[in-house]
Amino acid sequence: MVSSKIGHSLDQYLLKIYHFVFRNKYIDPNALTVTGTIFGLVASACIVFEHLFLGALALLLSGFFDMLDGALARSSGRVTVFGGFLDSVLDRYTDLLVMGGIFFFYVTHGSVRYACITFIAAVGTAIIPYARARAEAAALQCRSGLLERPERILLLLIGLLIPALLSSVMVVLAVLSHVTVIQRIIHVRKSTKD
Repeated sequence: MVSSKIGHSLDQYLLKIYHFVFRNKYIDPNALTVTGTIFGLVASACIVFEHLFLGALALLLSGFFDMLDGALARSSGRVTVFGGFLDSVLDRYTDLLVMGGIFFFYVTHGSVRYACITFIAAVGTAIIPYARARAEAAALQCRSGLLERPERILLLLIGLLIPALLSSVMVVLAVLSHVTVIQRIIHVRKSTKD
């Protein structure tokens, strides 16, 4: 929803931050993609060890690098098939690492209920991009649905920054991620109806 409305309109601001931080030095977009995933791993570790605020900061940095790699690739004319593939694959690692961290957080707190809810949310999180990729493999556009990646990251940030809301966020993710999958299935069904 958010990404389809905003598109690449944030690129100019991301590039200003990039030029300020890196002093106009060129960095390969794929290196930024990997950096984003490393911050995702750090976020997961922070969550496992109950440093939720630090986990939120690491997840925020992961999201920043995830947006910056595409902005830099587009501005420098270095958009490649491999870069898009790598970005997509590593995004899945980041998503599932963070969800895994939250799962173990609940396990260590003895909350079987919310560990299960987190697992259900993680399954939905994995299936949303798979549904899109499978549709695009059949030459169909499939960006529909309530909960794309930016919305999921935003919800996770809210839950990590306000721990009292984390359980509610996981319930929302568990429900809406699967609603999004269903929306994509319906969209593809309508698009392929004879």
